[in-house]
Amino acid sequence: MGLAKRIIPCLDVKDGETVKGTNFVNLRSAGDPVELGKAYSEQGADELVFLDITASFEGRKTFTEMVTRVAAEINIPFTVGGGINELADVERLLYAGADKVSVNSAAIRRPELIDEIAHRFGSQVCVCAIDARLDADGMHNGSSDGSLWHCYLKGGRERTERGLFEWAHEAQERGAGEILFTSMNHDGVKTGYANEALRELADNLSIPIIASGGAGAREHFRDAFTLGHADAALAASVFHFGEIPIPELKKYLREERINVRI
Repeated sequence: MGLAKRIIPCLDVKDGETVKGTNFVNLRSAGDPVELGKAYSEQGADELVFLDITASFEGRKTFTEMVTRVAAEINIPFTVGGGINELADVERLLYAGADKVSVNSAAIRRPELIDEIAHRFGSQVCVCAIDARLDADGMHNGSSDGSLWHCYLKGGRERTERGLFEWAHEAQERGAGEILFTSMNHDGVKTGYANEALRELADNLSIPIIASGGAGAREHFRDAFTLGHADAALAASVFHFGEIPIPELKKYLREERINVRI
């Protein structure tokens, strides 16, 4: 059955509370990050991701004290992202209790950051998060070949000319240990993950690919693994609002012959 697939709840945090939106906008409250993190750890989540979603846009550092509080309540690997621009930020978050850091905007602006993190702390610490959108020009041309998946900065506010696939490949070459790919088109829409793009990433890279954006039903997780060839599936609202309990999801995936840790 191969390596176990991972189920990863994501806490998008803004102003000290967990929030969730659709296509990166229209945020609504989803509860206390510390309580949610503890609950997910107890329910059998494989890892937890904590993203300070306005840190890069607001030009400030991730809320370190909250990272410490979450880390104290969980016993699963913990990835933290948002506003990480230099090695000192990584060191601060690892000291606060993170196991890995997620870099996004800063890595696109200065790709050497990935080399520096991997060299100093090891590739396993460096998750390269990529927020990408299949833009209207691509959809108008009927193209889904990847050339028109544009990477975005600052929580989806700023488009770059970097393409998803070439940037993911460069991140791997520079030493990233995993790629966390969020399809902005699918985010919060609950119609399934971007499985074609996921499969292209997974089949052409040698590091794990985490699927993000689009989970709305148990079948969507199955499809991310079987059709998208993802190594892990990340979701937020379906977990935060109790729509898909993690133990139930893992039982279903086992029944679908997908190797998950129960």
